[in-house]
Amino acid sequence: MNDFLLAVRSGFGFLSTIPVGLTMEGLDEFFKRTYLHIFVGAFLGLLMGIFAFLTIMVLPQQISAIMIVVFVYYLTGLNHLDGLADFGDGLTAHGSVEKKIRALKDIGLGIGGVGFCTMGILAFYSSIVSLRSEALVFSGNDMLYTAKILLCSMLVAEVSAMQCMLTIAAFGKSLHEGLGSILVQKTTLPKYVVGLTGSVIICSLALIPLGIWHGGLIALIAAIISAFIILNISNRHFGGMNGDVIGTSNEIGRTVALIVIVLVLSYQNGGIPWML
Repeated sequence: MNDFLLAVRSGFGFLSTIPVGLTMEGLDEFFKRTYLHIFVGAFLGLLMGIFAFLTIMVLPQQISAIMIVVFVYYLTGLNHLDGLADFGDGLTAHGSVEKKIRALKDIGLGIGGVGFCTMGILAFYSSIVSLRSEALVFSGNDMLYTAKILLCSMLVAEVSAMQCMLTIAAFGKSLHEGLGSILVQKTTLPKYVVGLTGSVIICSLALIPLGIWHGGLIALIAAIISAFIILNISNRHFGGMNGDVIGTSNEIGRTVALIVIVLVLSYQNGGIPWML
């Protein structure tokens, strides 16, 4: 198989639950082309968006939102959520840097991890509910148009989440050997720029047909900023980062992107409440 196609296939095997098969050779080819995170994310985001489109059209608001959350984790797996849990355990551990790192790497689940996962899932769910509400107002109660906004927003959110992972990998310092450290070594600045260019193009174009072209770009920028904040927190608490921090940036970046799109729509609908 062509090395590039092997890398693409392995990207889906590594970043999703799609049963395409995953080998060390394929993983190596994928890590040589880390910018493929963005294009895998775009495909996964489209699948999420199509699912959101269909559920929004036929199910009540809260039920469709929880179904979207379930589908996202069914499609992407729970590895990144597990990273958020480990990050929460490490962050909330008291004591020295060494003790925090032990908590970060501990396979057990502590109250910090439970709290971070709970807040993360609730924020994700709430952002979807809020997005549907603001999109409905923006569309003049046109459910089809609202569903299209959800579709495009999920695409933007997943691409933004993948760009967050590349941001951590490109600018982070590894704590130990592992898949996270390999991603750090392979994500050079030129590869990061290629990925970022793809993200900017996709996120800018995604919402153009719906009249809020700037919303996708603002969402991407906000997600990247959240990744730098996470990296700064990780450096202060652990002296570096690992795969758990990369996974954390994915989970938080996705939700941040959706929240920003909600704020953009709210502004278009007459103003964000605290600005009135």
